[in-house]
Amino acid sequence: MGEAGREEYKIQSFDAETQQLLKTALKDPGAVDLEKVANVIVDHSLQDCVFSKEAGRMCYAIIQAESKQAGQSVFRRGLLNRLQQEYQAREQLRARSLQGWVCYVTFICNIFDYLRVSNMPMMALVNPVYDCLFRLAQPDSLSNEEEVDCLVLQLHRVGEQLEKMNGQRMDDLFFLIRDGFLLQTSLSSLSHLLLLEIVEFRAAGWKTTPAAHKYYYSEVTD
Repeated sequence: MGEAGREEYKIQSFDAETQQLLKTALKDPGAVDLEKVANVIVDHSLQDCVFSKEAGRMCYAIIQAESKQAGQSVFRRGLLNRLQQEYQAREQLRARSLQGWVCYVTFICNIFDYLRVSNMPMMALVNPVYDCLFRLAQPDSLSNEEEVDCLVLQLHRVGEQLEKMNGQRMDDLFFLIRDGFLLQTSLSSLSHLLLLEIVEFRAAGWKTTPAAHKYYYSEVTD
C-alpha cells in the first residue's frame, strides 16, 4: 500500500466533498487548491483531537506528493502560515476553547515530528513548539488534567528531538515542571503522577525502564 493509501483511513470523519478533496491532494496535488487543503486540515485538527494526533503523517504525504509531482511547496507554505496564525492567537484560542487549544498543541507537535528538512526537524517550529509546552507548564494549566496530559504526551513524542535542538530551553521547561510538581497545591493526584513520570522519563534518557512502566501505568490504569 502506498503512502496515500495509508492516509485514507484517517479522512472518514470528513464530509464526502472534503474526503474527495483530501484524496485528490494525496494522489494528484496539482489538481486542487493546496492552500484550501491546508486550511481544511488545520480546521479539522482544532476540532478533532483524534485527528490532530495523526494529521502530521497526512501532511507529510501531501508535501511529498507535491514535491515529487511539481517540485513545489505550496501546501507546506500554507500549512506553516496557518500554524503561525493560530500560534500568534494561542491565548485567545485557549480562552475560547480548551479542547481547541489542546488539539492545536497536539497538531503542531505532530507536524514537528513528521516534517523534515534535510532529515532534520524544521527550525522554524522549534520555538513555537517550546512556547506551547511552556504555556502548558504554567500554574493555571497544571491545574487542568487535560493540559497536563497533553504536556506529558507531547514530551514523550517530541521531547528528545526538541532537547537536541535547544537543550537550554528543555532545562528551563523542566524547572517549571519540577516547581509545579513540588510547590503547586492544586494538582490532582493524576497530574502529580504524570509529571513525576515525565521527569523520570527524561532523567532516564527519554526512555522508560520496565520497573517505571509497570509502576506508572498500573497506577494510571487503577
